[in-house]
Formats: sequence, C-alpha cells, structure tokens
Amino acid sequence: MNPVLRELGGNPLAAIQDLKLALATDGATLFDFSVGDPIEPTPEPIRRALVEGVDDVSQYPTAAGLPELRQAVAGWVRRRFAVEVDPDTQVLPTSGSKEGIFHLPFGLIDPAGPKRAVLWGTPGYPIYERGTRFAGGESDPVTLTAAEDWQLRLEALAPTRLDRAAIAWLNYPHNPTGAMLDRDGYRRALEAARSHGVVLASDECYADVYPGQRRPASLLEACEGDLTGVIVAFSCSKRSGMTGYRSGALVGDAGLLADQRTLRRDTGTASPAFVQRAAAAAWSDDAHAARRREVFDAKRAILLDFLARAGLEVSGSEATFYLWVAVPGGDDAAYAEGLLRHRVVATPGRAFGPAGVGWLRLALVPDVEGCHAAVARWQEAIDAGALPGR
Repeated sequence: MNPVLRELGGNPLAAIQDLKLALATDGATLFDFSVGDPIEPTPEPIRRALVEGVDDVSQYPTAAGLPELRQAVAGWVRRRFAVEVDPDTQVLPTSGSKEGIFHLPFGLIDPAGPKRAVLWGTPGYPIYERGTRFAGGESDPVTLTAAEDWQLRLEALAPTRLDRAAIAWLNYPHNPTGAMLDRDGYRRALEAARSHGVVLASDECYADVYPGQRRPASLLEACEGDLTGVIVAFSCSKRSGMTGYRSGALVGDAGLLADQRTLRRDTGTASPAFVQRAAAAAWSDDAHAARRREVFDAKRAILLDFLARAGLEVSGSEATFYLWVAVPGGDDAAYAEGLLRHRVVATPGRAFGPAGVGWLRLALVPDVEGCHAAVARWQEAIDAGALPGR
C-alpha cells in the first residue's frame, strides 16, 4: 500500500456519509445536515442540456474541455467579478472543483525540491492536505480561529515558512466555517505570496452561495488584470445543484494552466462532453443560482432562529450553505452522537482537522419542512436534558 494512503486512512467525510446510509436503512425519518449535498432539483434547462448533449457516437473528451464551456465560464467571471479572462488559455474545465484541487499539486510540486510545502487553513477541507501528500509535498496547515474570524493571513506567517511553500490555499467563503474574505484580504495574501514565489490558489466553489446582497469577493478581483501565479477553483455543484455531475473549472495564470492541461492528459479525468454542455448551460445563467440562494436563505433563517433561542453560539456562517456552531462543553463528537440518537445528523468539527474540535458543521440540506422538524427534535432533546443547550 502507498504509505500516504495508510497514514491518511479514509476520508472522514466519507465515513460520515457511510454512517448516514446505514442509519437510513430502517426507514425512519433522518434529518441530514452532514454532507453538503443539496436536495433541490437540478434546474430543468441544465438537465435538458445534458440529455440533448449526448452524441450518437461516444468519444473521449479533450483535456482542454469544450470551447463553449470555457467561453461560458469566462462569461460568468466577467458578469460576476467584472474580470476578463481568455477562455482559451486562462480557463480549464475540471471534473468538479475537488478533482482540480486534488490534482493541482501534481503539476506544481517538485517532491525533491526546497519548495514543496503547501499552506492551507485548518479547520478546512481535507482535500488540500490529501492532494499535497499524494503528490509528494509537505502539508503545512495554518490554524484558524474564531478570534481572528477564521482568516488565513499569509502576511502574518514567518518568512521562512513562506519561502519553503510551493502553494498557499485560500478558501473563502470558507468550508466549514462560512467565513468570508474581503478584497483587501486577498490583496494582502497576493502580495505575500508573490514576494515569496508562492502560487496562490483560491478555492471559491461557494462564490455564488451567500445570503442577502453581500456578494463574496474573489482573488481574481484583487489581481487587477494580472493573474501571474494565481489559480482559482470554481464549481457548479452548489451553485447549480450539480454535485453528481462533477463539473468545475480552474481559472488563472495561463502558464500554470497549460501545465495542468498537460497533466490532465495523463489522468483521464475530463468530464464527458454531455456533462460539459450541461455545465455550459449552468454557467450561462445566473437566475437559477439566485433562486437557489432564496431557498438556502429560508432554511438558514430557521436554523439561526433556533440556535439563538437555544443559546448555541454561531461563528463565521456569513456565506456558503453551512452554519458553524460551538458545542457546549467542547466535545463535538459526543454532541454529534447525541444528535444522532434523535435522528439529526451533523458533522463533528474534528472531521476538518484538530482546529475544528468543539464545533459542529450544519449543512442546509433538508427542505424547509425538514428544517422545522429537525429543530423541534433538537429542542426536545435539550428540554429532556439529553443534550446541553446554553
């Protein structure tokens, strides 16, 4: 066995999904706030584009992706961030943002070189560490805290730490905390990365998932037209209800993306052409993303109202469709187990690294009726003394 696989073991989020499936076998209602897999239907025009996009003859997709998909992504970037990118050289479709993030270090890290570390924030999405380790790099997590609004401040790190880094990952809106980073924060990170020769990568798969009118900023905006040393990952998954389609894109430095395109010819991970055509339809339309935000907002309001009444602290939670909740007593695993006994599934914060201990992540997955029923169950457990409240 590859020693990295032995050391890392199974993905902790996959283990939670397995537990959820096991619980569901008895047929009783399960309120699942764990894995971030929305249940709202994929918009009909996207599904229609998928079906109509199936060719009579099935052939291998190209590593560069369909021109119409790259053009659609570039068009969305222009509308969303007022940033112009070249669809031919600065956009690269991926099989979801997770796949693109995992494979990125394989094209950027020299396992025998002096710059082989990858900086990323913890608590955080496990894939940053896993892709790094399998590529022969050194994972260098940066602890994020509520006191600092879950911000990863590259400019505050020791210069020696930045000097040995090949890649620094930002992820805002942040999974799991839902924290945001403003344009000035991106500018400071970009200046620090460039001054130390670090590729600045930004996972922005939740860029279009936010409450109200406060739209999250992007690293692309902070670049002011110069994408040198920058790669940003986007996704259709939450924005367009396409988690099962596995479709995303990398946008940024043309030279770095050329290397990734070369790498992808070996990995064989390009999405089928019909999925790419569906993704092109998704990126070309913003109205459906706005309607999905309204649904998430309604569910968010139900959970926030309950958590406030129960006296449970919410931190971050400014965007994404996650809420980050402090656990009374600090034992997130025990609290999650207690919720499970009441058929409510939440993700213990420790699934996102040691810095997540003491927190729960709630994904706004159940429908509005399910959210009402779930918080009623939760309140009953608190009233009965089975779970602590304040």
